[in-house]
Amino acid sequence: MSDARKTVFVKTYGCQMNVYDSDRMTDALLPSGYDVTETIEGADLVILNTCHIREKAAEKVYSELGRIRKLKEAREAQGGSMMIGVAGCVAQAEGEEIVRRSPVVDLVFGPQSYHKLPDLIDKAKDTRGLVDTDFPVEDKFAALPKPDKKLTQARGSTAFLTVQEGCDKFCAFCVVPYTRGAEVSRSVAQIQAEAQALVEAGVREITLLGQNVNAWHGEGQDGREWGLGELLHHLADIEGLERLRYTTSHPGDMDDALIDAHGSLDKLMPYLHLPVQSGSDAILKAMNRRHTREDYFRLVDRIRSVRDDIALSGDFIVGFPGETDQDFEDTLDLVRRVTYAQAYSFKYSPRPGTPAADSEEQVPEDVKSERLYRLQDLLKEQQAAFNQSCLGREMDLLLERPGRMDGQLVGRSPWLQAVQVEAPQSLIGQIARVRIDKVGNNSLFASLTDTPVWAHSEISEQDSQAERSLVEH
Repeated sequence: MSDARKTVFVKTYGCQMNVYDSDRMTDALLPSGYDVTETIEGADLVILNTCHIREKAAEKVYSELGRIRKLKEAREAQGGSMMIGVAGCVAQAEGEEIVRRSPVVDLVFGPQSYHKLPDLIDKAKDTRGLVDTDFPVEDKFAALPKPDKKLTQARGSTAFLTVQEGCDKFCAFCVVPYTRGAEVSRSVAQIQAEAQALVEAGVREITLLGQNVNAWHGEGQDGREWGLGELLHHLADIEGLERLRYTTSHPGDMDDALIDAHGSLDKLMPYLHLPVQSGSDAILKAMNRRHTREDYFRLVDRIRSVRDDIALSGDFIVGFPGETDQDFEDTLDLVRRVTYAQAYSFKYSPRPGTPAADSEEQVPEDVKSERLYRLQDLLKEQQAAFNQSCLGREMDLLLERPGRMDGQLVGRSPWLQAVQVEAPQSLIGQIARVRIDKVGNNSLFASLTDTPVWAHSEISEQDSQAERSLVEH
């Protein structure tokens, strides 16, 4: 490789884990002479990091490749070059088909291969259309470099950290076990080292990620197998790390130690994404969710008994094969009983290779649309009510980035709401005490209170102890 540095543009689709993966790709490419660019037109390397969860995900990728092909041709006409890579779950699922349908693609690699990206790029120069979608025996996380401090600082004061990959649940609608593989948990030592590097680069809030994050069971520093609750307690001791979150959870893996962590850890934010998918026992069984609606109700009660201000979000699928009117009414009933601060809801769409895709009991599209409208109407009503309940409340806000208006900063509340506040840009990356003055359609509006604002890099040891004693909720 020449001494001249090249540029890489990464477009990320889908979940938070893909965001994390994209960041680690750029970390891996930095020592190989690549710098990140925000503009695709002048990039030497373009990577589409794809997601297979949403409907017609593959077709969207092919459409994007058609647009990029024109950019590549224009670049080559001027004597330059552009390499195109497709990564992520669509790459894993489609493999050779991507190269067949889009010969412009130089490299296809799955989620378990990106630690080899510099080598794959070199090979693709000689073998155009290289495909690597094997599940390797080596630990990709051990092969990745430490997060680059400069890039991490540029990404802001919050960060994702993958602790677990894959899923063994085999829900009837889901492709994750096929694209991400079996459940694998990273060791505490690996996680701690990465978290420490993130904090040293200025990160103050870390969200632990996994396809089934609360199924994490990794080797602890004492040689025992730890659970997620124990890991959260361990990470909470990192100096300078002020907030912890985790996603996405399965109700069947919420053990007592993890639930109790919500009641005992001030740094663990009072917000939990706990997908249920349906409120009907018949549909839950057909989905292979391995829990009942009553199991879910008992779990929610147990969680709220240790943290009464916790906010829940969820995932819902309407129109799953065989879903009757009564099944759907059971879902609405569950939503009314639980109440959600936020939720994601979708019409069922078949994923090739999953059991539900072959069902002969597919629900008509117009029925699915009508049900989705009714469910989303209820969920929006609950979200609006939760946001309204915050009016006049004081809370600690991690100020993350500039807002759209001059003199405005944006942060996330402990309950993951977007909050806009008038404050100087010098406060970005700091935690401020604010009061919610107004509730908008998509965000809250706040003003700074007289409570001091702390910057970890500037406070004295005495102030540091005072900050750590605060309850941010």
